[in-house]
Amino acid sequence: MENLDVMVLRTLRDWRRAGKRALLTTVVRTWGSSPRPVGSIMALADDGAVVGSVSGGCIEDDLIARYSHAHGNGEQVPLGAPPVLVKYGITADEAHRFGLPCGGTLELLLEYDPDAAALDTLVAQLEQGRLMQRTVTLSTGAVRLAEATAPDELKVNDTELTNTFGPEYRMLLIGAGQLAEYLATMARFSGFAVTLCDPRAEYRTAWTLSGVEITTEMPDDAVLAFKPDRRSCVVALTHDPKLDDLALLEALQSEAFYVGAIGSRRNADARRARMIEHFGQTAESLARLRGPIGIYIGSKTPPEIAVSVMAEILAVKNAVTLPREMEVARAKGLQQLAMS
Repeated sequence: MENLDVMVLRTLRDWRRAGKRALLTTVVRTWGSSPRPVGSIMALADDGAVVGSVSGGCIEDDLIARYSHAHGNGEQVPLGAPPVLVKYGITADEAHRFGLPCGGTLELLLEYDPDAAALDTLVAQLEQGRLMQRTVTLSTGAVRLAEATAPDELKVNDTELTNTFGPEYRMLLIGAGQLAEYLATMARFSGFAVTLCDPRAEYRTAWTLSGVEITTEMPDDAVLAFKPDRRSCVVALTHDPKLDDLALLEALQSEAFYVGAIGSRRNADARRARMIEHFGQTAESLARLRGPIGIYIGSKTPPEIAVSVMAEILAVKNAVTLPREMEVARAKGLQQLAMS
């Protein structure tokens, strides 16, 4: 499953290339509770086809009805029409009618018939792994593109709107196996592109999940080839120091937002000791290394462990600080104290 923004923009580009009239909708502001965050996008074709989402569904239905109705009655928006800002849920009754909780309000930017060439350039840059800013002049709809240096929130003022689009989040899994398949499945449904590294043929033969890139390089070489960035995570699952340790050290030198390895508290402590003794690491250089990974939910089976690990990865990705009591090592330590 690819990044939703890229999918929306690629589909919109294809529609415009084919000569279809189309609408690009962006969530500009929200007040109260909102089902979708600021910056979310949706595209709508003149035949009623839709991709993406800006709410829980009711606003999409209204936009589809309004856009399709206008075209069906020959009331097409003129080519070259400037963007329009619209609000949904201004009153409590309207918020309830459109399914916005807690009296929420959405403000949307509607862009009619975005330029296919500009969309083509944007999609191509995103597919090459670049972080891009798309700025729309509100009075004319003119678009300019620029490469961004860091992820940023949507910005809007009286004259223009700037939305930052990033390439897919990526996950590199080291070690095939049942846990890796469950974790890869969850990662793909969460919008990550997944790469699996395992040089051991006997482990790869049991792999059944499609849509995952597989590499047979040694894991440290795979990390270098993967080139982790701020939208990447590296997770070691082999329990084999010969495969995990060097790969983790390479990952720690990258900008990966999450680097971790499966294993018990004893294994995690032994791993850190090895890296300090044999690879010149320090407590400070290993501060980003996570292990045992996951949040404590009492997980026992591979799918439960995968849920635990994916939850922690998403929390780190979304800059959510979890209570220390949810850390596996701390929770198990407290349990032991309570039993002693």
